[in-house]
Amino acid sequence: MNRLLNFSECGLKEVNTMENLKMVFKIRHLYFLFVSLILLLSACIRTGRAELDGEKVREYANALYNNELYQQAVEEYRHYLDIYPLDIEKRANIWFTIGNIYFDRINDYEKALAFYLKIKTLCPDSPVMQDTEKKIVACLERLQRSSDAKLALNDAVNFKSGLDDTGRPGDVVAKVGDKTITSGDLDFYLSRVPDYIKNQIKDRESKKNFLVQYIATELFYDAAKRAGYDKDKDVIEGTFQAKKSLMVQKYLEKEIPSGENISADDVELYYKANKDKYTEKDKDGKIKRIKTLNEVKQEVARDLLMEKQKKAYSELLQRMMQAEDVKIFDDKIK
Repeated sequence: MNRLLNFSECGLKEVNTMENLKMVFKIRHLYFLFVSLILLLSACIRTGRAELDGEKVREYANALYNNELYQQAVEEYRHYLDIYPLDIEKRANIWFTIGNIYFDRINDYEKALAFYLKIKTLCPDSPVMQDTEKKIVACLERLQRSSDAKLALNDAVNFKSGLDDTGRPGDVVAKVGDKTITSGDLDFYLSRVPDYIKNQIKDRESKKNFLVQYIATELFYDAAKRAGYDKDKDVIEGTFQAKKSLMVQKYLEKEIPSGENISADDVELYYKANKDKYTEKDKDGKIKRIKTLNEVKQEVARDLLMEKQKKAYSELLQRMMQAEDVKIFDDKIK
């Protein structure tokens, strides 16, 4: 009976072993199918990417740049670098383009510097190296790293001639030494001036005059720099005060409400409460008539905004003065 039991147990083990082997083969088969599917999908993805012409992607990035979508252009240029196989010189040209966007358009000098240094480190023989060295110095100066800028300037010698600027929109409208200015550059410079100046530049002649004035400023700046005025104590102090004012302005723009918060109902309520401000008077100062809301809507909205901003400024200042325990001794002021 025991022998029969042992035989049965052996048979059962053999059966179990066969089932295990079948399971193993089935798992291996499924694994190979899974791996094959992944490889097939990867090939499809690569094929799909290859079908999209790399130059079209670069043209799209250029179009974003031309339409002043600078951050989006950077992202597309980086996508172009990630997807398409490019030789090191082409990569250097794209890095230079991205660096210039950060430097000239976004004014993010740290990110610009990172791309210029990438060219210097990974592609020191690039034809854009001479221009890259100049931009590295300019970045360091704007980041107020004057000692580093001096060292970088001393290193920037005996490089190959730089290429003409590429990837920037428009035709070349001026050349200053080895630097070109395109019509796209000119439009960008115009976009950064105050509205009251911009409104005066409406024809070709006024645009040309603006370009001449811009070039004059750049030439005088370079001349002043060569003369050492960047180290002049008055210039240094004036630069600090200008920077301080800009920082305060940026801070207040964030903290003080803008006109977006004013509704039509707010304007109407303010008008009703201040109708005497919107009147026509005769030569003796007597009121002839009160102007309707439709006549003075923009003026009312502007007055309301100024009042709100003045109140917000006063409240903000009071809070900060209390927090810093500010004391003003009136009796000592003479």
